[in-house]
Amino acid sequence: METSLRYGGDYKALRIHAKQKLLIDSKTHLQLHGELDTRIGAPSYFCAMIRHFYPEASANLGVGVKYSKHEKLQYSVRGKMSFPVTSDDLLSFVIKGQCDVDKEFREKNYKGGAEFTWSLLNFQKDQDVRLKIGYEAFDKVPYMQIKENNWTLNGDMNGRWNLRYDL
Repeated sequence: METSLRYGGDYKALRIHAKQKLLIDSKTHLQLHGELDTRIGAPSYFCAMIRHFYPEASANLGVGVKYSKHEKLQYSVRGKMSFPVTSDDLLSFVIKGQCDVDKEFREKNYKGGAEFTWSLLNFQKDQDVRLKIGYEAFDKVPYMQIKENNWTLNGDMNGRWNLRYDL
């Protein structure tokens, strides 16, 4: 099980996040993840998604359901595809998209974007760094991510940010 502590400017509370992947076959798994909001002492998010990977195309597709205290129950479809820019795969161009709909299939929420991801292995001794710079197409906002071993900082040009520490 993967666990992390998360805090962001729009959450105003520390959240404990857990994710478990259950193997269905060599290219498919069931992914379960959820969050506990420490301010209210209750779960604030849960998602169950079947994800299938297409290694020959550096792509994946996921279909599932999710529940959050704000949007309630939603169905979700997401996909991502990566294109290597360099022969060592340390720099890549990624396109991704997601569509969430409510249980009546009325309200739709789209996300999608494109990003460059640069992995710097052994940036310093025992330190890996990953930089992402991207553009969220539906919100029309640039964003960035800096990941250093267990720490991840995300931010965008609208001033939204969050910090994650992987346990």
